[in-house]
Order: sequence, then structure tokens, then C-alpha cells
Amino acid sequence: MRDVAALAGVSLKTVSRVVNGEPAVGAALAERVRAAATQLSYQPNHTASSLRRSDGRSSTIGLLVQDMSNPFSAAIFRAVEDVASAAGIAVLAGSLNEDPDRERELALDLIARRVDGLIIVPAGHDHRYLQLEQRSGTALVFADRPPMLLAADAVVADNRGGAATGVRYLLDRGHRRIGYLGDLRSIVPVGERYAGYLEALAQADMPADPSLVRHGIHAPGQATATCLELLSGPTPPTALFTAQNMITIGAARALRQLGRERSIALLGFDDFELADLLQPAVTVVAQDPAAIGKLSAELLLRRIVAPDELPELHVIPTRLIVRQSADILPAARPTAWPTSRTGPG
Repeated sequence: MRDVAALAGVSLKTVSRVVNGEPAVGAALAERVRAAATQLSYQPNHTASSLRRSDGRSSTIGLLVQDMSNPFSAAIFRAVEDVASAAGIAVLAGSLNEDPDRERELALDLIARRVDGLIIVPAGHDHRYLQLEQRSGTALVFADRPPMLLAADAVVADNRGGAATGVRYLLDRGHRRIGYLGDLRSIVPVGERYAGYLEALAQADMPADPSLVRHGIHAPGQATATCLELLSGPTPPTALFTAQNMITIGAARALRQLGRERSIALLGFDDFELADLLQPAVTVVAQDPAAIGKLSAELLLRRIVAPDELPELHVIPTRLIVRQSADILPAARPTAWPTSRTGPG
């Protein structure tokens, strides 16, 4: 900065004002400083700058999601980035892949890099490792899943209520054998969605049938194989409730492979790209990841300047988007489906 000031013929304070975008410098003088900075290939050191600030803030936040390639995670990231960018704050992001050890490693690494706060879509079930960091001034907000053994702000979807609404829709159309395909129940939103599935059955005086339930499904290929297995039994389900968007995609592939996409109803939790263009279009319980990300970022920025406010849990409503796949009525006497494609049912 001293070199830039000498070349531009201005004070060091003037260079600092221009670099930090302060409006107190005239346009011509600011342009002279920028030209000198360009000539000298000067780049400001934001880390060093944060150390000089009286509040010690770095104007960066961290974001940890489960899988940046998943549309849900990507939508959260984009919303957080939009809010942060408008406030002049940079976002450092990473994926956790449902790995608690990776969550802890990345969270502590970002804190060591002096981020002002963290938004975490957690993989672990014990967040006491963040207690010291929280007391030391790192703002924390948990998105999609609440923290465990730690008091912190959280923004989640209405997973249980949304799932119950979806399953009730299938029940209202006459389905009594509704299959469930979901990820690990230990993942809080997944456990809540399974609870919503059971709640809707109980409200309809329908006993839950364990033979129709499959847990621990992580990827579309696994969902396809599981769905084919489920439908090969002597009394297969007449409808499927899939508890995550990637599972819904895998189930849709299985139904098409069997030629049963028009004879078995399908309703999934989470909307996904092209769901409305499939034949039949897929009915979904849609979350609002953009709203989750936006509110999480706004809460974090507020928490950075007001660390003593009591933490709150915020629940974002879900929305049932009705398309053709859930309006398929059950057959009078469901039978085992063939294992090869025979054409539309």
C-alpha cells in the first residue's frame, strides 16, 4: 500500500479508503490510486486487514452442506451466497457427504481461517465440539437439521407435516399398501418424514406393514434396485412414498423399467428438475431450500452483531405439488409385477 501511495502521490490513508470502497475519495483521485495499484499488481490482503479491524471480523462466513452436487444443497448455497454478497461478505463452502468426522474437520478448519460465522447442514449428532468456538464469538446457524447437544439457531422444513400430507393424499385416492423408501432414520429430516408416513397411516386406522418399508437408501441406483425388489413380492404396494429427491428418481426408473409407471402411484419428498416433464409427471412434497438458505444467512448476519440473543428454531412450510403420478388409482387385486418391461400398464 505504501508503494501504491507513493506512485499515486497520495497518503496511505487515501489508498486504504479506495481499497475499502469508502465514498470519501473523489472519483479522479480514486482512479489514480486504482491505476497505480494495477501498475504495481497490488492485491489487498483481506486476512491482514481483518486483523487490523477493531471488531476483528474477516467479512467471510462458512457454509457446510451435505452434497453440493445435489440440487437441494446447491439451492441453499445460492441463497446464502446472495444474502452474503449483498452484505459484502464472501462465502467459503464445502460438502460433508453424511460424514460426522468430515463435518468436525471442516468446521474447525473454517473457524481457524477466521470466518465470522458458520451455517451447517450437519452430518453428526453431537455438536458440543463447537461450544468453545461459540463462546469465543463464532456465530452458528444450523440449516435443514437442528443441532444436537448445542444451543444454536436452526432453520428446518416441516418434514413430518409435509410427509403426512403426501401420504394422506395417496390414502384419499384409495391406496392401502403404500411403500416407503428412505435414507437412514438417524438423519433427522428422514426420521421426521418416516414419522409423518406412520402418522398418516395411523390417522387412517391403517396398520403399518414393515414389509413395505425400506431404509438406508442413499443414491438413485440403490433406490432403483430396492424398488425392483420391493415390487417383486407376492403383494406389492400400489403406491410409493419416496423420502428424498434422489430416491424418487431411482424409483421412477424402476417403475419405467417394469412398465408400471402408469399403474403404481409415486409421490416423493423434494421437488427435482424435470419432475414435471416425466410421463407421468411426478407429484412431490416440495421444500423451499432457497427460503431455508436465505433465512439461515440472515440469521447468521444478525447473530454476528447480536451474539447474546436467545437461539430460535424456525420451521419453513412445505408444499404439495400435485401432478399425474399420485393420481393413479390402485388396482382391485394387486399382484406381483414382472421383472422385465412389458409396456405401459
